[in-house]
Amino acid sequence: MEFTPTVPAKRLPPVTVRDLPEPPANTWRIIGPGLVGAGVGLASGEFILWPYIASQVGLVFIWGAAIGIITQWFLNMEIERYTLATGETALTGFSRFWKHWGIVFVAMTLLSNLWPGWVTTSATMVTYLTGGTPRYIAIGMLVVIALALTLAPVIYNALEKVIFVKIALVTTLIVVALIFAITSDAWVNLGRGLTVDATFPVPPLELAVLMGAIAYAGAGGGQNLCQSNWIRDKGFGMGLYVPRLVSPVTGQEEAAPSTGFQFAPTPENLRRWRQWWRFANIEQGTTFALVTFVTIALMSMLAFSTVFGREGLENSIGFLQVEGEVLQQTVAPWFGVLFWVIGALALFASAMGIVDYTSRLAADVIKTVYARNASESRIYTVLVWSMAVVGSGILLLGFDQPLFLLVLSACFAAVMMFVYSILLIILNRRALPQELRVRSYRLGALVWSVAFFGTLTVLVLIQQVQKLTSGG
Repeated sequence: MEFTPTVPAKRLPPVTVRDLPEPPANTWRIIGPGLVGAGVGLASGEFILWPYIASQVGLVFIWGAAIGIITQWFLNMEIERYTLATGETALTGFSRFWKHWGIVFVAMTLLSNLWPGWVTTSATMVTYLTGGTPRYIAIGMLVVIALALTLAPVIYNALEKVIFVKIALVTTLIVVALIFAITSDAWVNLGRGLTVDATFPVPPLELAVLMGAIAYAGAGGGQNLCQSNWIRDKGFGMGLYVPRLVSPVTGQEEAAPSTGFQFAPTPENLRRWRQWWRFANIEQGTTFALVTFVTIALMSMLAFSTVFGREGLENSIGFLQVEGEVLQQTVAPWFGVLFWVIGALALFASAMGIVDYTSRLAADVIKTVYARNASESRIYTVLVWSMAVVGSGILLLGFDQPLFLLVLSACFAAVMMFVYSILLIILNRRALPQELRVRSYRLGALVWSVAFFGTLTVLVLIQQVQKLTSGG
C-alpha cells in the first residue's frame, strides 16, 4: 500500500518519501553532535554561573544542575526525533504548523545572544593573564570567530574539532584540580547538596540567577534546537540525504531541497529506526548529559574549595580572578595560570559555537521558509559577520558586564524552552506516524518541561515587576 506522508504540507512544500538509511556498522565513528552540544554548553553555565553560585552559597543548589540536564536530555531527544525521521530541523517542523514559528525562535535566540556576554567572559579571563581592556579583546575575538566560521570548508567539521580540543583541555584542568585543589570537604558537600541539604530558593541569590543557571545547565535556549542542525550535518537518520553547510568561499556547495523526507513505516525501516533511535539516545546520554553534569559538579567543587565564603565577590565574575589567585597560593603559581588559560580558551570555543548555532538556526529558517532559492551558506556567512559587527558595537557602547548579560540571556533561554516544549509535543504527536510518535514517560518529560520552565518564567517576571514598582 502506498504511504501518504504525515508531515503537514499546508504551509511548506510536501516532503519526499524515501527509505531510512541503514546506520553505519560502526556507529561510534559518527559520534560528535552530543559532544559539540556539551562543548558549546561548557561555557557560561559551567565556568561562571554554577561556580558563581557555589562561591556564594556552597553546593546546596547543585541538584538544580541535575534537574536541568535531565530535562534538557529529554528535550534534545525530542528535537532529534523529528530530524531523524524527516531530515528537517525542529524549527522547520514548527513552521509547518504556523509559518512564522521559526523566525520567532530565531528572534528570541538573537535577543539572547546579541548581547555578547559569552565572549566578554573569555576576554575577561585573558586580562587576568595579560592585562588590557576586555571589550577590545572581545572585539578581536569576534573577528577571529567570524573568519574561522566563514573560511572552513565544512563548518560543522571545523566546529567539532575546536570543541574536541576544548573538551580535552577542560579534562586536563579537571584532572589536575582533582589531584591538587578539590578538598574532601567539597566531596562531602556535593553529596549533601544532592540530598539532605538541597535548597530552593537560595537566599541571597535572586531567582533570575537560579533560573538562568538551570536554563544554562548544559545547553539552553536556541542551542538545544540546534541539535537538529548538528545531527543533520553529521548524517544521522534522514539527515544523511541533506547536504552539509559549507563555506561559500572555500567549500563546494551542493544544491539542496528546502524541505525534507519521510519514510514509510515498513518493518525494515522501523528496524533501522530503532537502531538510529537507540544510538542517538546513548550518544546524547554519554556525551551531552554525563559530560555536562560531571563538569558542572567539578567546576563548582573547585570554586567551593577555593573562594566559598570570601567577601566582595557578589554580582561579578571577579571570583574567577580570585579563584586563580587562590590556586596560585595554595597549589602552585603555574596552576592559577593554567586555570585562566584553559578557562579563556574554553570560553572562546563556546563563543564560536554560540555564533555558529545562532547563525545556523537563522539561515535554516530563512532558506526554508522565506527564500527557498537562496544559498543557505551565503545567508549563514552574512549572519555570522552581522553578529560580529553588532556584538562589537554593543561592546563599544559600554555593555560589557558579563554576569548581568549572562543572566539576561539565560532568562530569554528559559522562556524559549517553555514555548518550544509545548510545540515539541504538538510536532511529535501530529507530524509523525503512530510508530514514531512521542508517548509514555517521554511525553511526561515534555509536560514536566512545560510546567518547569513556565513556572520559572512567571516567577521571574513577577519578581522583576515587584523590583520595578518598588524602585529596587
